[in-house]
Amino acid sequence: MKLQMVVILMVVLVVMVTGHLSENEDRTCVYEVLSQEDALFCKGNLNVIYPEIGKIGCIYVPQCNNFRQKIGSWGKPSIKYSQAHEDKKYVLIMVDPDAPSRNYPRNRYWRHWLVANISGHSLKTGNINGHELTGYQPPSPPPQTGFHRYQFSLFEQPEKGKVITLTSKEKAKRGSWSISDFIKHFHLGTPVATSQFLTQNYQDL
Repeated sequence: MKLQMVVILMVVLVVMVTGHLSENEDRTCVYEVLSQEDALFCKGNLNVIYPEIGKIGCIYVPQCNNFRQKIGSWGKPSIKYSQAHEDKKYVLIMVDPDAPSRNYPRNRYWRHWLVANISGHSLKTGNINGHELTGYQPPSPPPQTGFHRYQFSLFEQPEKGKVITLTSKEKAKRGSWSISDFIKHFHLGTPVATSQFLTQNYQDL
């Protein structure tokens, strides 16, 4: 029994340390996977890729290499979805449902990025092009507010639907955005793929 426990522990550690390493990454850096509850959000092989970290789906941003500070200054990530249809258009939404904190999300949802008319071809390459309705805002959880979820949802855009845009009220602020109303209004339906990662303010332990 003790031997079995040791083997299981070694396997878990290997997954945590090497499961999401980029080619140039420090192999002592721990890439901790999300809890089972939070991991349920990740579906459909949507790849969110940042410099140095690499693919960041369904993990906590590691503390090592100042990643939690760096991710707040990096530009928008590469988004890759290999199952995209080249003749279709897509909509990408990035939100923080935990603004200002997961225990008190009075500003849910905080809109970090919104892109419409994304070509399927560009999703296959990872360098998306489309109509950016809300410019990218990097993850910036306030101090002492715990871990925040940063959620990415990719939708297939209706071919003959309404022109996707934001109201003047929505454009005026990012917070307290009704993502459900937006999805319903433009008949986006269920996302074809979703992903998320968690991080907290880099000064918090």
